[in-house]
Amino acid sequence: MTEREIRIFGDPVLKTECRTVTDPQSVAQLVQDLLDTCNQPGRAGVAANQIGVDLRVFSYQVDDQLGYLINPEIIKVSEQVNLLEEGCLSVPGLWNEVSRHQAVTITGQQLDGTTLEIEAEGLLAQVFQHECDHLQGKLYIDRLTPEAKKRSMSEIRQAEWFLS
Repeated sequence: MTEREIRIFGDPVLKTECRTVTDPQSVAQLVQDLLDTCNQPGRAGVAANQIGVDLRVFSYQVDDQLGYLINPEIIKVSEQVNLLEEGCLSVPGLWNEVSRHQAVTITGQQLDGTTLEIEAEGLLAQVFQHECDHLQGKLYIDRLTPEAKKRSMSEIRQAEWFLS
């Protein structure tokens, strides 16, 4: 088991758009590390760039369902959008309301090269959207209103972990 250290706000890799994986089997160790890192209490998802790797892979754990997707792509979103409380391992201790689609359909590969298509609602849909944002080099705070983002940045600058 290899639980990897989570990169924290300010690390440039978190703002990097991740590269497409060309050979799914080549990322077997990365997938295992992501699963091990995600399979901890209170964790719903971990994107590869959160552990310092700029590849399009993430792991997720919702309702005891642990999985991963390589080169994920959200292909369909519901019209219904909800304002949901959200946090991020890379921005510890900060929670904000974020607009997320109630349901999404996502595709992605497995290590053997097969493609999965998953229809997700609720928390799983939220996690998929959050992790896909990471792979685009976006943190959830980038989705906040200007006022909420300004307030959040102030909280971040005062956080014990900031610049430590």
